[in-house]
Amino acid sequence: MSLLEVKNLKKSFDDNVVLKDISLSVEKGEVLAIIGPSGSGKSTLLRCITDLETEDSGEINFDGTFGLVFQNFNLFPHHSVMKNITNAPIRVQKRDKKEVFEHARDLLKKMGLQDKENAYPCELSGGQQQRVSIARALAMNPDILFFDEPTSALDPELTGEILTVIRDLAAEHMTMVIVTHEMAFARNVADKIIFMDDGVIVEEGSPDEVFSSDNKRMKEFLGKFYD
Repeated sequence: MSLLEVKNLKKSFDDNVVLKDISLSVEKGEVLAIIGPSGSGKSTLLRCITDLETEDSGEINFDGTFGLVFQNFNLFPHHSVMKNITNAPIRVQKRDKKEVFEHARDLLKKMGLQDKENAYPCELSGGQQQRVSIARALAMNPDILFFDEPTSALDPELTGEILTVIRDLAAEHMTMVIVTHEMAFARNVADKIIFMDDGVIVEEGSPDEVFSSDNKRMKEFLGKFYD
């Protein structure tokens, strides 16, 4: 059985039908990239899967824990980096404080932020804040990690920092679902790509299959990135 299965998912906001019968699956260790134009339903799909929105109908089958990395970091500004990372594992998961702090320090080292544990979000660059938010998600020991356009709030130089971190996680076989506008990154890192448009899945397959698709809408979308 897949780690995550979505079947016939539908979601509307008043008269606006955002998701129209979406089905997908993610296997353990797989990286799924979801691409498509703004307004195609990508982020709403992620929000339904992670319980931030309630679907109108359909099934979401996922037996495990997940982490979610937002595009705007969503760190607590009044908490230090260390408290941002350790708060949920200690308070929600009721894990041993010493073990959680050791894990957090290992994650900060992995993110190249070992000297920032006592800093506050306002003292960090956007790329550093996003790396802290990734460490915070990983501190929960998730079975699957969701990224909602993790680089959209960053300038190109900082974008590279975050894409490198995600590439490293992919190399470690972390199961991930990534909504992204970074086409080259999606092609190089993902095992499977879904192209969404107007609330439906237009194309699905390996990066080579999707990027070489003859579908008119797919070619039109990719043309805007390669022109």
